[in-house]
Amino acid sequence: MKLNLTVTRKVEVGYLVVILFGMIAIGYALLSLHEHNRRTEELVGVQFDAFTILRDLRQNLLAQENLENQLVILQDPQILELLERRTADLDTLLTSINASALPDYFSPLPPMLEDYLSRSRHLSQFFTEKNWQQASAIASAETAPLRSQLLELLNDLRPQHQNALKADLSQLSEQSRDAYRMTLIITFIGIILTAPITLKVIGSIRRSVKSLQAATREIAAGHFDTPIDTRGHDEFGQLARDFSTMARKLMELEQASLDANPLTRLPGNLAIDRELEDRIAQKQSFAHLYIDLDNFKAYSDHYGYSAGSDVINRVGELLKRLVAERGGEDDMVGHIGGDDYMIMTSPERAENLAKAIITEFDHLVPEIYQPKDLQAGFISGTDRYDVKRSFPLMTMSIAVTLSENLDDPSISLISHNSASMKEHLKRLKGSNYLIDRRKLS
Repeated sequence: MKLNLTVTRKVEVGYLVVILFGMIAIGYALLSLHEHNRRTEELVGVQFDAFTILRDLRQNLLAQENLENQLVILQDPQILELLERRTADLDTLLTSINASALPDYFSPLPPMLEDYLSRSRHLSQFFTEKNWQQASAIASAETAPLRSQLLELLNDLRPQHQNALKADLSQLSEQSRDAYRMTLIITFIGIILTAPITLKVIGSIRRSVKSLQAATREIAAGHFDTPIDTRGHDEFGQLARDFSTMARKLMELEQASLDANPLTRLPGNLAIDRELEDRIAQKQSFAHLYIDLDNFKAYSDHYGYSAGSDVINRVGELLKRLVAERGGEDDMVGHIGGDDYMIMTSPERAENLAKAIITEFDHLVPEIYQPKDLQAGFISGTDRYDVKRSFPLMTMSIAVTLSENLDDPSISLISHNSASMKEHLKRLKGSNYLIDRRKLS
């Protein structure tokens, strides 16, 4: 039976077809975007957890290696407390690994960690009993080789993690392309059936998808500063914002990893300046502690680079521990470079923290000098002018600048004031701290 449709009816049918195919295309695009958003959030969570666990495990194992070697040589029960604390931290990390939904290639890690923890606790029993000879034998035969295997495994996992991240991002890009193709096909059918207005919608979708595809490829290639248009208020705009957030976090993690001091793993100058700028911009009141080791160069020249590096690392651990015990959640410990460190804390905690740091450091000094030098109270060396002279034992100078005493705080002003105070402190005997309570403009 032949239907005789009027022009009006044909137009109505045509628009019904346009609406039908438009709804199908939009529904498919929304479902694809929803799945894409879910995968992106899952990717951000899982991969960032993996990055943090790899970093923390490596730092913990290196610290245990250092402490274990010191304990075997120095036979100091205080070092055992630090080693046991590191073992407890590793146990916490293992619990976190077991509770996290990490990728499959992390599966060899938990059993090795459990074995290592069991052997470490066994070793601690001999350290506690002060059976140093047996402890040294167990450390050489059991914990040290297993720790080396763990570090090798972490080194292998890192490129796997990076490749997995790139693969996930590539898969997201492929899904975007598939969604784009299918949406284009459905919409093109509607266009063939006369829907001029759909061209505008398709153009908008095409631009958004292409932009996200390009951003995905750039991020997968490691270009985390790729500009992404986040002005939209729809699902494309939300997805763009998620991508932008992911790229920013990846870039921050990469910068933090590159900026961190390789010896102490403390944040370096970039992170320190960024934290200072944030606190100044937010008009927060803070205390800036500039920490310097006096006569460190003479010590390093006298005892060697390795001994100097060990002192740098031990002071870094000392600062992290005291800030964790006596500081606040927002406090920051940084390593400016060499024998210079920095702490940012609240003004009311600054003095007690400075006192505690100096006390702990002065207790550390007798451990790092040979008995004859300790008894003499100095070491012989050559100054910067190649003149032989005696250098006192190492001391510490802490210059404290309070932001609330600065009319217009800035990084350069705080740095200049800290350097000026440090020069004054270095002329004093022993370890000292100084809080500048003057009003500065």
